Amino acid sequence: MSLTRTMLFHCPYCMEPNEIEVDETSDINVMQVIDCQVCCQPIEMTVTGDSENLTVDVKQENE
Repeated sequence: MSLTRTMLFHCPYCMEPNEIEVDETSDINVMQVIDCQVCCQPIEMTVTGDSENLTVDVKQENE
């Protein structure tokens, strides 16, 4: 059984869709800085919720 899940979010800079692999055991409620797969801008990402209802919250790094 895999503990990772592919999730989709839109970049807060270019609005293009991005995919991220979320580890349900260690990524929840942890802020991470990742780069957009399209425009390479830094994004602050936090995954919230529980294993049934995960949400990816993103914002510009300097917001």
